[in-house]
Amino acid sequence: MTSPQPVQSAAQVQAKPIQHTRLSALEIVTRIVLIMFGAVLAGVALEIFLIPNNIIDGGITGISIMTAHLTHWPLGVFLFLFNLPFLIIGYKSIGKTFALSTLLGVITLSVTTALLHHVEPFTDETLLATVFGGILLGIGVGIVIRTGGTTDGTETVAIMVSKKTPFSVGQMVMFINLFILGSAGLVYGWDNAMFSLIAYFIAFKVMDLTIEGFDESKSIWVISEHYREIGEAIVSRLGRGVTYLNGEGGYSGDTKQVIFTVVTRMEEAKLKSIVTEMDENAFLAVGNIHDVRGGRFKKKDIH
Repeated sequence: MTSPQPVQSAAQVQAKPIQHTRLSALEIVTRIVLIMFGAVLAGVALEIFLIPNNIIDGGITGISIMTAHLTHWPLGVFLFLFNLPFLIIGYKSIGKTFALSTLLGVITLSVTTALLHHVEPFTDETLLATVFGGILLGIGVGIVIRTGGTTDGTETVAIMVSKKTPFSVGQMVMFINLFILGSAGLVYGWDNAMFSLIAYFIAFKVMDLTIEGFDESKSIWVISEHYREIGEAIVSRLGRGVTYLNGEGGYSGDTKQVIFTVVTRMEEAKLKSIVTEMDENAFLAVGNIHDVRGGRFKKKDIH
């Protein structure tokens, strides 16, 4: 007869260490290419659209532009020097990979601005330069941030703060830059300062779209006595999986069945009609999801 095995206490049972997955060579190369591409786009926006028309970017980049304008030194020198302290902060507080990605982005941006400094601007029309420069800047910076780095020290601060606040990275950068861009009026005049604010507003909206994606998914929570029928209808008519959760009413103490599912934005209206058709008194909550991974969820084309 086999003797029983001793029961281990929770303190004696050790969890297996988490195995951190290393990036493959292809993933590393892809990350490098995307960061450099985004930084080059940002450099084009600055030197081909914004700076020749006396429109500045925000953050450390904006401070660098104004300093280069006043001292007549190359912009790239100030971009690197002014961002260096934030690279150190990022290395200590966010991690080595982030710091290296940011260093690559800053160096690429500095080199791009140096190479394009004497290139003729694409347009002399201030409004066009503001709009298209802001769009390119937002796409470029958004690509770099989404890939895991930044091109500006204020973005380092924004990423750190956004983890502890409900504000997005783009919103945090916008708050910081309202003060920095305002100082452009003392250097370039208030008309150009206002154009700079417009350019950055465009850039921060485009940056948020680039970081979070255009095709938002929707998280759906439904509480209904007819949860089973609603769940089966979602599965059969939308082709989406559902999860049934056990809940308890905070006021009544009654047991509640909660349906949870994730759908695309295009499927939201159809799901609402299904819920209303099955139970017009059902509780329905909808939330935005910017990234969905794993499970059986796949984006589908809606015809």
